[in-house]
Amino acid sequence: MNATSLPHTPPAPSGRDVRDARADRLFRWALTGVVIFVLVALASAALSMLWGGRDVLASQGLSFFYSADWNPVENRYGALVPIYGTLVTALIAMLIAVPVSFGIAFFLTEVAPRWMRGPVGTAIELLAGIPSIIYGMWGLFVLVPVMTVYVTPWLNDYLGAIPGLGVLFRGPPLGIGMLTAGFVLAIMVIPFVSAVMREVFLTVPTRLKESAYALGATKWEVSWDIVLPYTRSAVIGGVFLGLGRALGETMAVAFVIGNSVRLSPSLLDPGTTIAALIANDFGEATETYRSALLLLGFVLFLVTFVVLAIARLMLMRLARKEGT
Repeated sequence: MNATSLPHTPPAPSGRDVRDARADRLFRWALTGVVIFVLVALASAALSMLWGGRDVLASQGLSFFYSADWNPVENRYGALVPIYGTLVTALIAMLIAVPVSFGIAFFLTEVAPRWMRGPVGTAIELLAGIPSIIYGMWGLFVLVPVMTVYVTPWLNDYLGAIPGLGVLFRGPPLGIGMLTAGFVLAIMVIPFVSAVMREVFLTVPTRLKESAYALGATKWEVSWDIVLPYTRSAVIGGVFLGLGRALGETMAVAFVIGNSVRLSPSLLDPGTTIAALIANDFGEATETYRSALLLLGFVLFLVTFVVLAIARLMLMRLARKEGT
């Protein structure tokens, strides 16, 4: 019989191959378990808050989510005011933080001398480690007097007279309010967003920027036409990361927002957010009121989830466009 016609017998796996396959399976199972644990923990947290707020949800119905009437004495609860305050303060924070963060990131990557980039970047990143209560105290004792004496009167005199838009900038010179809370949140968010932008700006190939400079482009044109399009997806992800941070902030906002559950279109009037209202009232809440606060926590979970889901959809759409 010809030797080539003999059936081929695969070699037996060695002991190392068996150990590697076993370790790979264990590693895959461990990672799967971690993912399942995180998903179960998130679902458990959301469902526990929903279960805790079942009494108020049964008595108020869907009106809880769009009513502005918050009166614990008469057991009437509506989440519109804290939802409005949460979204408005986060929006103010991002309107301030995103351009400032972009300027910081571009300065550190393109404009600043090399000896300055490290110390300045480290100093800005260290701001992220300051406890939020410190920001709240700074806002109450430093920013609020500045808003009372200088900013609020100027806004009332100049922007408050604008038809339509002026209603946002008319209010008493108290210094506390949603605008002040937005400023404090912006300062807290800037280190996160600028750090992400700085890291992704460093990934832009040098040859692209040098080619643009060689063609006579200015630094602004390079940043707008080269750096931002190249890092667009990562920048949007960093912005929404900062937005998630702003939506859930508690102590810093509670110091400067005024903690009022009255709905007002003015940014200068006191207001409240979901997190601040829960932090202020949960310790002394009665059983029914505690149920309403737990349901508010579920609403905050939904708001954050929706925001992050929108961010994910935007990133997927951008990735699809770039792929095509």
